[in-house]
Amino acid sequence: METKKKKLEIIQNKCEFADYDASQLLNETSKIRDLITKRATLEILFPLCCTTEPVRHKQFKESLKGISSKTLSTRLSELVSEGILERKTYAEVPPRVEYKLTKKGQELVESITDLLEWMRKWSQRK
Repeated sequence: METKKKKLEIIQNKCEFADYDASQLLNETSKIRDLITKRATLEILFPLCCTTEPVRHKQFKESLKGISSKTLSTRLSELVSEGILERKTYAEVPPRVEYKLTKKGQELVESITDLLEWMRKWSQRK
């Protein structure tokens, strides 16, 4: 026997997800969700949100103790391919590579910051 999926009642008329199926939304966001939950992703993104200056690979390596060069390079490449970071290379010796947040990346960091603020607010013991 087939059962119908019961939809949740919308509490507010302004719910931006009113026309979304939850499983569809999760499928659409799975790639970015998987990326931001990987080791070192947040550690890379948060320092960038506090500056408009590009950050060099060497600066990341120095500030991210305990993160291997391979993990750092992989994560930076993933963030660039998702359009979250912009990578700029300079034809210099030694080679210089800089990264900065794109508009998409800035919005992502702001959203994560909002979520962290919510977590801090509601996790405090009273």
